[in-house]
Amino acid sequence: MAKARTIKELRDSGYSTKSVKQELRDNLIARLRDGKPLFPGIIGYEDSVLPQIENAILSGQDIVFLGERGQAKTRMARLLVGLLDEEVPALDGCETNDDPFAPISATGRALLADKGDAAPVTWIPRDRRYGEKLATPDITIADLIGEVDPIKVAEGRYLSDELTIHYGLLPRTNRGVFAINELPDLAERIQVGLLNIMEERDVQIRGYKVRLALDLFVVASANPEDYTNRGRIITPLKDRFGSQIRTHYPRRLEDEIAIMEAERTQFPTDGFALRAPEYMKQVVAELTHLARKSAEISQRSGVSVRVTICNYENLLSNALKRAIRLSEKQVAPRVSDLSAIVASTSGKIELETVGDAGEEKVLSKLAQRAVLNVFNRSFTGGELDEVVSAFQGGLRVEASDEMPSADYVRQIGEIRPLHAAAKKLGAADPPGVASAVEFVLEGLHLSRKLNKDIHAGRFRYRGQ
Repeated sequence: MAKARTIKELRDSGYSTKSVKQELRDNLIARLRDGKPLFPGIIGYEDSVLPQIENAILSGQDIVFLGERGQAKTRMARLLVGLLDEEVPALDGCETNDDPFAPISATGRALLADKGDAAPVTWIPRDRRYGEKLATPDITIADLIGEVDPIKVAEGRYLSDELTIHYGLLPRTNRGVFAINELPDLAERIQVGLLNIMEERDVQIRGYKVRLALDLFVVASANPEDYTNRGRIITPLKDRFGSQIRTHYPRRLEDEIAIMEAERTQFPTDGFALRAPEYMKQVVAELTHLARKSAEISQRSGVSVRVTICNYENLLSNALKRAIRLSEKQVAPRVSDLSAIVASTSGKIELETVGDAGEEKVLSKLAQRAVLNVFNRSFTGGELDEVVSAFQGGLRVEASDEMPSADYVRQIGEIRPLHAAAKKLGAADPPGVASAVEFVLEGLHLSRKLNKDIHAGRFRYRGQ
């Protein structure tokens, strides 16, 4: 069916205008009725955050997300666009996406008065109905709302003429979703301007009473500490957000791993078969969970999921680099590859105390605890007593992140308990065996059942 190109065609088609909140509500109801997810790809919020967002949309309430960095606040705001209609009609030539039947700008009203039912209509896709701004102290009213355009004044228009106004981001997002990140960073006078828009749904520019009945769904994000404790946001503005929704980091290791796998940067395999054992994924995720509870790491700024993702990427890259140098086609990360996560974690965490090599020491302790925790979940009781006995009988195993996988297979020889442990961990090829052996031996060492000597970047495991 052809799209309407004039107001007459639009009216004849039976189109009726909806507010943006009604539009979001209707499309959410349809999605809930069909059993479709609200935000595909958002993991770990199914029973906490998402139900609150659904309630806010059904209630027609603006939303503020409170949470530390890396909790998908901005992503969820952007995904709200998926609840808008695919396209909506607007008067052609209006900066403020005017409703063809009820224009709000002087330009739209003049166009309608001049051409009537023949006024042209354009169709705006949903992705152009989203506006976003990162709040910074230097943002001005002109950026968000608008300003008198001196060029239009120089062309002969009067200052009192509404057509002299250059509109800001909010009017240009009319009939759409507007997100403002880090809301408390807005200067107070800008917060007052935003309050007026949310309360009266109109704007004032340079003292002129320019009434623009904006139709907006406003979403904001803020760090809880800035929003609630430091008084960096005016109370009336807080009151205008209908729902205050607290986000959080993944509470389950499985969710952290799922996000890590979904978000990591991926490239063509280039002939390499990359397989990360499940226990190594758990170690990476466990390290982040431990960091979020560590007294040595500042929890005020949080430990983002990006730490997990970047650590996982570096772990895989270190393993791939080894395979390239050793001409191995199968790739599996090992415990010894965990040294690569220092670069991807530094700068993303803040220590409570500052000292020489502080970050590396803290990370090393966290990595050891993560390996031990995952090891204890992987093996129970005296399951590895025979392995320990083999080392007490004189077995020695050397390890290194540069050692060929075949060397691990050769060193453990016919020691069946070690082969059985590797098999339980899913090892199916030499790189998998090498990874499993390192994990088992490091776990036994951290459990104080084996000794570990370190020399020139190589490790030797031996009996006590």
